[in-house]
Amino acid sequence: MENFADLLETLTRQEKELQFTAFGGDTALALGLKVVELAKDRQKSVTVNVTVNGQVLFHHAMQGASADQADWIRRKNNVVNRFGRCSFFIGIDHKHRGVAFDEIKYLDPADYAAHGGAFPITIKNVGMIGTVTVSGLRQAEDHAIAVEALRAVLA
Repeated sequence: MENFADLLETLTRQEKELQFTAFGGDTALALGLKVVELAKDRQKSVTVNVTVNGQVLFHHAMQGASADQADWIRRKNNVVNRFGRCSFFIGIDHKHRGVAFDEIKYLDPADYAAHGGAFPITIKNVGMIGTVTVSGLRQAEDHAIAVEALRAVLA
């Protein structure tokens, strides 16, 4: 059985740690390209999206990526934008509380996916301004690539 409480603590720590002092188009490009590089290093195919204030600054579907991944990105982003937390946190938090996210009546599963891969782009002392989202792998892998790319760009 998974230890949801420990995972939730880790995810919360990542959200607090992975914050920018500034973020613009060049940073979005570097972040998106880092995700692509990491996926290639793992010999995986993903779709990556970086959106700030509702504007897509980077979107790339790697060779072999499914067209469905763009819709997964939209649905994961909706979760981050609604809750202000990474999509993996929201999904795990609901599991931890014994609540089936897909059965919440006011959140249509056609529009919301609480699966790992979407992470808030946050400016320190300002707040969330956008999302970086990876789709195409298992949710923990999507999340891990997004986090690793954020760490690399922030370094």
